[in-house]
Amino acid sequence: MRVEDVFVRGNGVRLPATLTVADAISSGECEPKLVARTDVVSVAVSPDESAAEMAVAAARIALEHAGSASDDVELILHATTYHQGQDLWPVGSYIQRETVRNSCLALEIRQMSNGGMAALDLAVAYLASRPGKDALLTTADRFCLPGIDRWRTDPGTPYGDGASAIVLSRRGGYAKLLSLAINADSDLEPLHRGDVPMGLAPFSHRMPVDFEDAKQAFSRQFGLSYGINKANAGQAAAVEEALADADMKIGDADWVILPHFGRRRLDVNYLRPYDIEPRRTTWEWSRTVGHLGAGDQFASLGHLVDEGLALPGQRIVMFGVGAGYSWGCAVLEMV
Repeated sequence: MRVEDVFVRGNGVRLPATLTVADAISSGECEPKLVARTDVVSVAVSPDESAAEMAVAAARIALEHAGSASDDVELILHATTYHQGQDLWPVGSYIQRETVRNSCLALEIRQMSNGGMAALDLAVAYLASRPGKDALLTTADRFCLPGIDRWRTDPGTPYGDGASAIVLSRRGGYAKLLSLAINADSDLEPLHRGDVPMGLAPFSHRMPVDFEDAKQAFSRQFGLSYGINKANAGQAAAVEEALADADMKIGDADWVILPHFGRRRLDVNYLRPYDIEPRRTTWEWSRTVGHLGAGDQFASLGHLVDEGLALPGQRIVMFGVGAGYSWGCAVLEMV
């Protein structure tokens, strides 16, 4: 869809510490073969901060950059994939209490790694009837044992801990949102569920989580090519819609923000199919951070802005994908 008068007004990122792949191998945390083809050199790690606490830190930075007061914020959406620090707990309300402390709607979104893009879509619709108002969008995850093994849970993509935030606004900002597309195909939902029975409690089966086992079960039932073809078609539909609504082609993009996957996965799914040169992406930075769950897109956007890499007049295309399956694509223009 074409988007009118919606801007990114502020951004924030919280990445507490860094663990190099070399150190992880030396300590026995991972084996060389697990990361050999990822080309990732380090991941962000959180020694003690919960996901929710990192989200608050990123949100405060974004709100300060945006100059957003409590009365400006009409919506808070927090996108997650994993445990936020407490059980049976409204993390969106915690972020609200620790930041704007107002009475707006504050919700958590669980759409896996496409959660940030899903939040963007919902916020645009919400702000359509609220001129002059802002939405605070946050993401955060801390991937750690016993539930998640950042090296083995999803082979080919090392996971990083961190939070990101943007303030989406009808009051103007540094980047204008030109178009946005979300696409979904629930036929691929079993791809991350596998064939184990439903459990009575978290981690009743497969602890730590093993996505590779689930994918193998899916392939045995449906065939590998079935899943690949559907995934490629789902992503292409979102990308084509967003680019068409922005009246551009992927080659016109000055920057392309891709999920923070390992290099082989990026080559197969994005760089080669869409003819994207790595120099136009945030790969050199993302390979030092790891996959941030729902936060790759907002974090990479923040990196481009904070480092002064995205210049006025340049266009940025953001790709998103999450288990379920859903895909997102957005086009921004720096103003």
